[in-house]
Amino acid sequence: MTRRDRGSATVEIAMALPALTAVVAIALWGIAAAAAQVAGVDAVRAGARAAARGEPEAQVRAEIERAAPAGSQLEFRQDPDRTHLDLTVTVKPPVHLGLPALTLHVQAEAATEPAGPGDSAPRPP
Repeated sequence: MTRRDRGSATVEIAMALPALTAVVAIALWGIAAAAAQVAGVDAVRAGARAAARGEPEAQVRAEIERAAPAGSQLEFRQDPDRTHLDLTVTVKPPVHLGLPALTLHVQAEAATEPAGPGDSAPRPP
């Protein structure tokens, strides 16, 4: 190694380190988005099943909120034949990267079960 080459490895690492940090941050953001998607799917599926069984809307919403990622927004529609849930989740990027937030949409729909003769569960309007 000549005198002129001394310190070149330090400079190269100093130049590559911010790029490597950004790549790792984006990869972690992608993993967080995938986890939010899976959690959202699980939440709306469980909510659609509960609503189709005739559970009260407040109980369905509470069940979904318990399982859904923080900050999710739920749209609940139910008629005598179908129950439809639409969950929107926003996943913010790592700070200082200047990237926009990801908005994930998760939907579930289930047939509303008819009330049986001995079933006291209220039918949806």
